[in-house]
Amino acid sequence: MYDILIQNGTVIDGSGRPMYRADVAVKEGRIVALGDLASARAERMIDATGQYVTPGFVDVNNHSDTYWQLFSHPELESLLYQGVTTIIGGNSGSSLAPLTDPGIIRSIQKWTDVEKINFNWLSMRDFLQEVRRRRPAVNFATLVGHGTIRRGVMKDRSRAITPEEIEIMQKMLHGAMKEGAIGLSTGLKYTHARGAGMRELLALTKTAVAEEGVYATYVRDEGEGLVESVEEALLVARDAGAPLHISHLKAVGKNNWHLMDEVFNLIETAALDDVKVTFDVYPYTTTGSVLYTLLPEWVTQEGRKMMLARLKDPGVRSTVLRDMRQKEIDYSEILISASTLSKMLSRRKISEIAALQGKSPEETVLDFLIASDGQAIVSMEVLSEKNVLKAIQHPFSIISSNGSGYGIEHMKTGELVHPRNFGTFPKVFAEYVRKQQALSWEEAVHKMSGKPALKFRLDKRGLLQEGYFADIVVFQPETITDQATMEDPYKYATGMTSIIINGAVAMENGALIPGKRYGMVLERKKGWFEW
Repeated sequence: MYDILIQNGTVIDGSGRPMYRADVAVKEGRIVALGDLASARAERMIDATGQYVTPGFVDVNNHSDTYWQLFSHPELESLLYQGVTTIIGGNSGSSLAPLTDPGIIRSIQKWTDVEKINFNWLSMRDFLQEVRRRRPAVNFATLVGHGTIRRGVMKDRSRAITPEEIEIMQKMLHGAMKEGAIGLSTGLKYTHARGAGMRELLALTKTAVAEEGVYATYVRDEGEGLVESVEEALLVARDAGAPLHISHLKAVGKNNWHLMDEVFNLIETAALDDVKVTFDVYPYTTTGSVLYTLLPEWVTQEGRKMMLARLKDPGVRSTVLRDMRQKEIDYSEILISASTLSKMLSRRKISEIAALQGKSPEETVLDFLIASDGQAIVSMEVLSEKNVLKAIQHPFSIISSNGSGYGIEHMKTGELVHPRNFGTFPKVFAEYVRKQQALSWEEAVHKMSGKPALKFRLDKRGLLQEGYFADIVVFQPETITDQATMEDPYKYATGMTSIIINGAVAMENGALIPGKRYGMVLERKKGWFEW
């Protein structure tokens, strides 16, 4: 007698191999049989006639940790309705551990009211234990954020890092990986990480490699400096012998769209030189960005406090405005998604606010940054649909949201979240598989399950295979689709009918089972992985 038996479905096993007709049996949290199990019986029978049965999806670029949703709303419904059963946090240089002191959390969190945060950890071990205690709805693994440990060592000091400080960071990284982290991430576009040079990056990446970890990076520049930024990432990976993953690879700004083909060539050439490289992509042409990253880089050097001081200085401000007008950014098209200011300013374009104040878009951006204490998230339509398609089709790409898990009640905050939080994975199926036929079902599922699980070394996950953990989704291929839009992002995707996480049913007949959360903390497993 099995615990769960999924019958009459079409299996897409996550490996990229052709789909096939099979039943799937689950017992004690694992997949124990696949094939013709018509005569078998189970405590729970699921009829998957006319549906696809696949591994649960792995979102390798997720921010449910640093956006605090992992703790404030561990149900993470927007992810479950997409079929996501595992997320990886600690991305873009920010992780919630290890911390050198409690005050560091103020520099890491994404505009959550830190006074309301009740956290009781400094080490990676204690952080992961707290995640276990909270029991999120999906599995969780984390990278170590370079920015987190760098802030812990250097605090807000603006100077070159010393060899001794790099060594301390290495020890922090080593300890965190011994305690369960799966790799290192950098966010080199952010102010606190821009000072990191090759010596620092190589030292830390080699430390991660010694513990069989992955190196994931948000590159320094996604505009005119994109090619050089990707070259830097590939050089670090090559010299450190690291498996490299580039987070949300994209060319921002119409004048830079042509650079994507050059970047693809770089990546493919590096792969021929035995660099293990992948990248992730989300299926939208609208980005979600931290507003200050759109300023000239010199303005944000030495941190947020110094940036705000510069913006308040009339003489410096005029220079900032001059340099902004020389950048290839249409500041008028920026849409405010979230800030520390009034809810009334969310969902407003900079052009609207500028018209009300009788100021230029560039002046309005600076005023908004000062008023919000430098803390604002914005959206812009700056990506090429052709490049998005090329990235999704590329053999080295992985589908990921670069988002977070939410419930629809989050709309009460007034925050205009990106639709990728609610629609990424179903949108790929609906738009690029079903409508454009740019990918096969097998390719798309592979990019969402087997491929990311292999790259990030998630033991016995990502495939429908005997002995693997039973993270399984069942969906209607003809109806699975995203519902979220930029104007109305708080809409769950449709088409999922059943979700099983670690052998427990989290969704049946298209509805989540309330009050049930079956996610686990996934820790680094040294020694099992082979390329």
